[in-house]
Amino acid sequence: MSNAPEFRVIDTGIRGGRANVAFDQMLIEARREGIIPNTIRFLRFYPSVLIGRHQILSHEINLDYCLGRGIEVGRRITGGGGLYLDQNQIGWELVFDRNLLRFSDLGDAARHICEAAALGLHKLGVPARYRPRNDIEVDGRKISGTGGFFDGNVLFYQGTLLIDFDPETMSAALRVPSSKLAKRELASAGQRIVTMRALLGERVPNLSTIYQGLLDGFAEGLNILPVWGDITQREEQLAERIYYDEVGTEAFVRILDAPRGEGKIASAALTRPGGTVRVDIRLEGPLQDRIREILITGDFFVTPPRIILDLEASLRGVEVKDTDFVIAEFFRRAPVQFLSLKPEDIQAAIVSAVQAFSASLDGKSC
Repeated sequence: MSNAPEFRVIDTGIRGGRANVAFDQMLIEARREGIIPNTIRFLRFYPSVLIGRHQILSHEINLDYCLGRGIEVGRRITGGGGLYLDQNQIGWELVFDRNLLRFSDLGDAARHICEAAALGLHKLGVPARYRPRNDIEVDGRKISGTGGFFDGNVLFYQGTLLIDFDPETMSAALRVPSSKLAKRELASAGQRIVTMRALLGERVPNLSTIYQGLLDGFAEGLNILPVWGDITQREEQLAERIYYDEVGTEAFVRILDAPRGEGKIASAALTRPGGTVRVDIRLEGPLQDRIREILITGDFFVTPPRIILDLEASLRGVEVKDTDFVIAEFFRRAPVQFLSLKPEDIQAAIVSAVQAFSASLDGKSC
């Protein structure tokens, strides 16, 4: 591995959910500006619930339960679904120049990185394998969920590893849709996952051994050279600024909500094997035939993340009859990659919402 690119390795210890997300954003910005080297980060959490970038807070989390038990609520900068996190999980993430390992697209990056992480778990005695599109499993049960995106010339990719697990707290804190459980024929979300404790019992390695196992997997699977390094004071200062200016604020966490105000709402949800997308549309005009506001949410992964905001903006003011054409043209021109859904799924959900609303105007059941 003499020609392998070097990756700095850091451990930021235990932090709150919002502080960890702020550090994520700092790593991306600092790598993009050349302030830090390519980096692998290990992290842990005080009890927190984090929803995905494109999710509606009140739809995904039992806020009263979390607030009553001191569970911090935050929003990730990556997509995906809601997660309950505490000191019994390990976070791992990579931030590096997107051309360094020559991944063809986000799906290719997910496969290579997840296979490398699974290789590391094998070295720890856990028979893990990559399951498309972004999970690492043992006998069909998830032990690590992952996700990421490209930001300019930077690839950010992260995952969590379940060492142990509190199913009661997770089930109470998160609102897991019954449709998500039904498609896997599960009675509860806890049936879908497995932990290192369940697999290895008292033979669960200590943290340093787990870290080294994952690093060995990344080194071999990605042909890189991980080298332990230090967190700089400048990094901490930049992360603190991001926390107080954006990621740590209530405005950021509560940024997504269903359209409100005058006018009827047209809504539809679409569940696919790769995730769920929900569309809420507020219409206007004498005939209620023009889009005034649209919100596209769900547990999907898309890069670049802001492409959903651009799509929403492109649909404002569009007549309902023209939505199919506008959406198709947008995705034809936009540089977009989905990890867990397809552009056609977003389009189908929007069309479904509009059709449901049209049916209601005709006096039909929707």
